[in-house]
Parts: sequence; structure tokens; C-alpha cells
Amino acid sequence: MNNKTLQRRDLGRLALAGALLFSAAVAFVQPARAADEAPDALVKRLSTDVLETIKADSSIKSGDVNKIMVLVDSKIMPNVNFQRMTASAVGPAWRTATPEQQKRLQDEFKALLVRTYAGALDQVTDQTVTVRPFRGSPDDKDVLVRTEVRGRGDPVQLDYRLEKTPGQGAGWKVYNLNVLGVWLVDTYRTQFAQEINKSGIDGLITALAARNKGNGKS
Repeated sequence: MNNKTLQRRDLGRLALAGALLFSAAVAFVQPARAADEAPDALVKRLSTDVLETIKADSSIKSGDVNKIMVLVDSKIMPNVNFQRMTASAVGPAWRTATPEQQKRLQDEFKALLVRTYAGALDQVTDQTVTVRPFRGSPDDKDVLVRTEVRGRGDPVQLDYRLEKTPGQGAGWKVYNLNVLGVWLVDTYRTQFAQEINKSGIDGLITALAARNKGNGKS
């Protein structure tokens, strides 16, 4: 198997993971429901609703970035601790970034994820999601929910890290995901560290913006 074939296969699997987290969904229309929902039940509902929405919407499957972005902002982002995801991906340099730089980093990172995964959503076809037995307890504040996505080809292991959030909007929020043994945030942390070491935070922002502009066909 050549590198191009391998990369295409891996992109498809990552695209499915990204679809489940960042693409269109009709779950969470009632935020209060999520506050009392067990994390494994939440992941099952989110995963199933997202897959069904993708399968039913040809414009999403074709990678309509603008449509995906609108739905991500309205339906998915309220249920993701994206500041924590971005901070973890940026690493120690996040603490020295200004509020404006932190906002730019979050905006560009979100755009990067959406544009990366949007290009391969056409591979979502007949997949179904099975949640593996959950080993958490009611008192847990940080949990791992393991799932398996089945369809054509080999099953895809897709695991979620969630944290329990207090106060208004309380409930479980996703802050990382693992595809086939690789944590999404860890993958980007390595890439971002190289850019930060070379050009600093502003260099990373510039690089992300340029990458997003280059992938901006929609």
C-alpha cells in the first residue's frame, strides 16, 4: 500500500471522527437535557444523530464548508470545551498569549478542523456507532467513553474524553477524541509546537490562517 492510499484511508477515518464531533447535528436542541444525561448516553445520541444528519444531507456530504460551519457553531460548539482543546493543542505558550491571540487561535483551529474533515465527509455511508460498556461512576468529573464505528471495511475505534461542567450550561463536554489510538489534540500539539518554536504565537496564527485560506474552496 503506497503512502497516498494510506493517507486517504486515514483521512477517511479521521473525517468520520471529525464528522461525529464537528459536523452538523440535531442533537442538543434542548441543552437542559444534557445536564442530566450520562456521558455514554450523550455520546451515543450525538454520534447517531450526526451520522444520520450527514447521510441525509447531500450538501454536507459534498463538503459545503459554510453550511457545516453554521451548524457546528449552533449545535456542536456549545457541547465542546473548545477553549480547553485549543489550549492543550497550543501547549505552554497558551498561557502567555493575549486574549486576542487566544481568540484567534480558537477561531483558526476550529476552521482548520472543519475544513480538514469536510473534504472527506463523502466517505460517510452506512456506518453505525456502538458504545462500549461504560466503566465510570456517578461521581466522576472526567471520563472516557469508548465507541466503535462499523460499516464497510475495518471497524474504527473512536473514543471521547469528556468533563463534567458546573453551573449554567452544566453537563458533559467533549475536550478530546481518539481515533485508532491517536489523540486528536496530541497530534496537533506536535505540529503547533514546531511552528511556535520557529515563529512564536503570531507565527502559528499566521500559519493556520494561511492554511485555512489555502483550503478555503467551498
